[in-house]
Amino acid sequence: MNTRIPAAEITGLKGALIKRLATKMLGQVPSSLGVLWHHPGVLNAGIGFGGKVKKWDACDEQLKSFAHMAVASLVGCTWCLDFNYFEAHNRKLDLDKAREIPRWRDSDVFTPLERDVLAYAEAMTALPVTVTDELAARLLAQLGEAGLIELTAVVGFANYTTRSNVAMGIESDGFADACGLKPLAARPEAAPHGVVPGVASRA
Repeated sequence: MNTRIPAAEITGLKGALIKRLATKMLGQVPSSLGVLWHHPGVLNAGIGFGGKVKKWDACDEQLKSFAHMAVASLVGCTWCLDFNYFEAHNRKLDLDKAREIPRWRDSDVFTPLERDVLAYAEAMTALPVTVTDELAARLLAQLGEAGLIELTAVVGFANYTTRSNVAMGIESDGFADACGLKPLAARPEAAPHGVVPGVASRA
């Protein structure tokens, strides 16, 4: 992977621990760790906040996972799209739906609530933001105040990770492909460019 910031060698006791934990959890050391190793403060903050995000429980895990994938697909973050598909497999979420996220608007596998969540994730990610009162009201009625706040925060965090990865040239590490998952569907307007090399491009 030719990242815009060359990956640093992960060294020292802390580096050894991080690599061991990453390999145990993911089967390999993510390429993003080497890039962010140049700035431990940013790396630690991202890991710390990401850990807190995973502990939130006011909104359904599948809805949050789909929302993050929708952001990744729209922004073009192949790393997050691949990783969250891999995570959906590990969490035993609906993989048939997960693999359809890049073309969710043309798919008939999603419930009305899931479609609203995916639309909300894309509307929050658009520039300028295009969330409507009607969409927010529907989600508030179905998720409640805490659930909608949590979903909003998850989409915000997804924008942080996806946009950061794309800017630094961090691409898919092939997590989903390594565990034999079916290729992700291609996002229609991005299909000619191969949204996820080795994954989406084969859909």
